[in-house]
Amino acid sequence: MRSRLFLKIYLTLLASLAAVALASAAFVWLGQGEEESSWQSQRARFVAALIPPEMDLQSTEAMLEKFSRAFDADIALYDPRGRLIANAGQAFPRDVLEGRWRHGRGSFHTMMTELPDGRTVAARMARPLRPPGRNPLAYLVLIAGVIGLAAYPVVRHLTSRLERLRRGVDAWGRGDFVARVPADGSDEVAAVAKSFNKAADHVERLIKSNRALLANASHELRSPLARLRMALDLYEQAPDENRKDEIVRNLAELDTLVEEILLASRLDHIERLDALEVIDLLALVSEEGARHGIEVFGTPATVIGDARLLGRLVRNLMQNALRHGVSPVTASVELLDGTVELRIRDQGPGIPDGESARVFEPFYRPPGRSEATGGWGLGLALVRQIAERHGGAVRYVSPSDGGACFVVTLPAHRAAQKVS
Repeated sequence: MRSRLFLKIYLTLLASLAAVALASAAFVWLGQGEEESSWQSQRARFVAALIPPEMDLQSTEAMLEKFSRAFDADIALYDPRGRLIANAGQAFPRDVLEGRWRHGRGSFHTMMTELPDGRTVAARMARPLRPPGRNPLAYLVLIAGVIGLAAYPVVRHLTSRLERLRRGVDAWGRGDFVARVPADGSDEVAAVAKSFNKAADHVERLIKSNRALLANASHELRSPLARLRMALDLYEQAPDENRKDEIVRNLAELDTLVEEILLASRLDHIERLDALEVIDLLALVSEEGARHGIEVFGTPATVIGDARLLGRLVRNLMQNALRHGVSPVTASVELLDGTVELRIRDQGPGIPDGESARVFEPFYRPPGRSEATGGWGLGLALVRQIAERHGGAVRYVSPSDGGACFVVTLPAHRAAQKVS
């Protein structure tokens, strides 16, 4: 099973080599036939020029004798009817004219040349007049064999990498989410391996995030549920408006927490936002500031985004400042070099050194903070998710004159950039 791809690739390579070898052999063979015909024609004209038909018998025999000594060969000249005209050396058998090229016994070679005037010259010599031809097909088969042997380790290496990739994908598919595949090299196989590893990392982060969210949410839900159950028991024993208000507050806290969990999970699984529109961020912040009694100032600036999500971002930052900071709380919007900057500041003690990055983690509770006081829950984590989904970012800065300040940067709408 695992060698099937290797066999397909390797057999395809060998078949291609065989086809090239056969085509080349046919081409060479046809070329050799043309070359042989040209050689025979030139040889006949050369011999006819040395032994013209008008040459007398004595001169003809003298010329054949010179040829015999020069080539150490037996030579005979026949007329068009096959009768012997003259010869030098040993005589030829009577049936010598039956073939134009016949190999004699032992190491002797017989060459027949028909002259343009119909006469025939027969020559028998120890070595042929030119080097013996070699079979080009043998060379092509040898070359194809060498290429086939050299291609074997290359194809085996390629298919073994694909096999490792398959095993890694199978392991990941069986639930081993930490499984990764080697991404050696820079070819297409390595690119597929890198893409798989990147996707596996993303899925692993999502799974860990969902597990952590579920664990933390289960922990955070226990406190309002316990308070709600106690308030219900007390309200059944002695109905009271304060206890009723406590039940309503706990229900609202549960509703908010469940809503934040669902929103965080949805933002984790979407690639991009759908309901995008041009939003006046200063107007949106001013509207939320009016609800929470927070002063808002700045310059008008527009961004592209989801108005509901951006409203949630502003609301979470304001509620966080009112809950954990000290009044007065202020908000400002500024347009700076193609980006819109939102700042929400309070006059509280700020965040301890080393905790400024961790406050954006879901349900993060700083050391020494009790459950009654509460942590940051999902509020700031949602702020970071919403900002990133809009192509922006959020960070915490510590003002020099004290307090705490959260800064959100978002890409400005092009129309707003032109106005500025």
